[in-house]
Parts: sequence; C-alpha cells; structure tokens
Amino acid sequence: MHAAVVRSFDRPPRFDTVDTPRPAGEHQILVDVLAAGLHPRVRSDANGTHYTADGVLPLVPGIDAVGRTAEGELLYFVAPDSGPGTMAERALVDRCRAVTLPPGTDPVAVAAAMNPGMSSWVALRRRVTLPPGASVLVLGAAGNAGQLAVRIAKHLGAAHVVGAGRDPERLALLPGLGADETVSLLGDPEKVADRLGRCAGDADVVVDYLWGPAAEHAMPALLLARPDRAKPLAWIQIGAVAGAEITLPSALLRAANLQIMGSGQGSVTTAGIVAELPSLAAEIAAGILAVDPLALPLSQVEEAWNTRTEPGQRIVLTPGG
Repeated sequence: MHAAVVRSFDRPPRFDTVDTPRPAGEHQILVDVLAAGLHPRVRSDANGTHYTADGVLPLVPGIDAVGRTAEGELLYFVAPDSGPGTMAERALVDRCRAVTLPPGTDPVAVAAAMNPGMSSWVALRRRVTLPPGASVLVLGAAGNAGQLAVRIAKHLGAAHVVGAGRDPERLALLPGLGADETVSLLGDPEKVADRLGRCAGDADVVVDYLWGPAAEHAMPALLLARPDRAKPLAWIQIGAVAGAEITLPSALLRAANLQIMGSGQGSVTTAGIVAELPSLAAEIAAGILAVDPLALPLSQVEEAWNTRTEPGQRIVLTPGG
C-alpha cells in the first residue's frame, strides 16, 4: 500500500510503498484511511524529537485518523502504541481506541479538530475540575490547539477566559471564539508580565502550550498579582513551543498555592483519554468545535510538510485524494 514514510529524521516523509499491516488480536481491524491530521505531535514523531520517540526507522507517521471499515462504518481512532501510523491508505484500528461517527460526518473536519481539541478537553476534564465561575488563562492561544482551548474552556463552563499569544492576527480572532480578554506576549518581558498579572492574576487554571521563557515570566507575574495567594492555581503543562525547560525559584512555590501538572500520554491513562473521545467527537461532528482544515492528498506529503497554513488552519492528508 502507499504511505508517508520517514527514512531520515532530517527530511520530510516521502510518498512510498510499505507492506499492508495485518490485524493481530481480537480487537484489531484494518480500515481504509479517509483523513489523517498533520499535527505538531506528528511532526515531532517524524523528526525524532517527541518524548515517546524510540528512534527506529523507517516509520509511517500519524497518530490518529478517520477511517471506514469493510462494512461501511465510519470511525475516528487513535493509532496503536506500536505499529505503523495512520498516514497510509490503510491502518490498523484497535476497537477499544475508536469512536463510531454518525453517517454523513465530514472525515476531514474530524481529523483536523480532534487532536488539537483533545489536548485541552482532556486537560480540563481529567486533570482538574473547573470550579463554578472559573477563570482560565490559555497561554499560547494563537495556535490551533490554543484557539480551540479558548472555545473548550467556555464550553465546559469557564466564566472568564483570557487568551495570550504572540501573533497579533490570530489574537484578534479570539474574542469571536469566546475570549473575554487577550494579552500580547510581544515586547518587553516586564511589560508583558504586568499585562498578564492585570488580566489573569485571579485565574484558577492555566492551560500552557508554551513553557520555556513564556511560562517562566508568566508564573511569577500571575502569582504575585493574586489578591489571595492561597487560592489554588492549577498550571497544566501541555506543550513546549517556547522551550523545553524553565527556571523555577523555590520561593515561588512557598509564596503561593501553585499546582503544576502535565496532561498527556502517561499523566493521563490511555483509558482516560479514550473515554473522552466520544463526547469530544460529538461536539466536533455537530460543528460546535472545529478548525479550518486544509485537505491535501497523501501523495503530496512532502509538499504538505512544508506548506505554511493560514491562521486557524490544520493540514489533513487524504489517502484517497
């Protein structure tokens, strides 16, 4: 079968042929892949930098997809932990990690939105419980996942949502997605910290896609601006777009009630993630939560890897294209 194949971590995947995988075990089936999203996580797998990468080549990238069974059933599924990925004409599906989609669902729309939506959906449902009238800061709200996080936080009951990011064009979109306030992270760090403290000093939860210097400056800004420093601040670390490490002064942990946690593979069980798929898929299929998909045929995978997307877009590869 045809697939996207990574043979070097220094080059984009190429359109190539590989052996068709064979189901193993009572819960595995083979499906025709209709749409597979090109997510940041897929890119980090393909260049060998993701924390779960094992360095083994060649590999077929892709962590999730929408596929059709031989009986015509439409499924959204998360790829098995071992075996080839989803950017191929066919893929293995573990029925325990799949959700049946309603007839007529747009496969490309679901493939585009499930992964970026899943990060904040799982974080806000599995890692914390939003208190009534909660205030949420999305750090890194200019990206696709961050934009969805703004919408999801509101959808799950947050009363006040602040979106912070660096891209002015994308920040301008956030009020239309439910953000009550936006904060630019551009400029002098002290001035940025002051803006964050004034807008989100009373936040209950931070959904952090940035980490690195952005989080390092934001933490003290928020905590020192809090009217009540004993009020818990749940800092959920999801992505590290701005850097993999921070310096965290010990005094900051004593001076305020900061609770740092991660949300991802390992910090949330596979069963816990899978349990959230049906409800999120239903919201996306209904059009309540969505991103703007840019569908490209799998045969153009090299070009897709280097395509610059517009604000709010997510590339989706379509093996049938």
